Amino acid sequence: MKNITKHTQSIEVKNVAAAGGQTAPAGAVWPPAAGGRGLAPAAPPDPEVTVKKPRRKFTAKYKLQILEEVDDCTKQGQIGALLRREGLYSSYLATWRRQKQKGLLEAMAPQKRGRKKKKKNPLANKLACLEKENRRLKQNLKKAEIIIEVQKKISDFLSIDLDLSHNERNS
Repeated sequence: MKNITKHTQSIEVKNVAAAGGQTAPAGAVWPPAAGGRGLAPAAPPDPEVTVKKPRRKFTAKYKLQILEEVDDCTKQGQIGALLRREGLYSSYLATWRRQKQKGLLEAMAPQKRGRKKKKKNPLANKLACLEKENRRLKQNLKKAEIIIEVQKKISDFLSIDLDLSHNERNS
């Protein structure tokens, strides 16, 4: 029968039946290590959170240098050794070669990630200004039409001929 008691700094394992009441040394862990020869000393877990590595950015110069070195590799296994030495993936080589074929200057320049900014139309400000003026003029026209309608109704109500009164003033 095993009794396990937990302390703040170590775990002690008591094997009452087999060990005659003796306890394992402080800091020992049960079950035994891979060798199976008793209890192994426990290493406390690292409480620090590892920092995420920043995204690697390769310059155009570095890409060209690596592509030249790959082109110089003639023996089998040299490219793999180069990739391991530099910590690169073979997919990088394929991508960089494609970029080089497209055009050295624009393809090898560092590119921003994410959405691309839309190019603003140079006439957009003028268009907005003209639309605003158009709305204002339409409102003025509507007001003028309402005023004319009111004048017609008043002239009908008072039985005044607007065209005749206009002609009398001119003569």
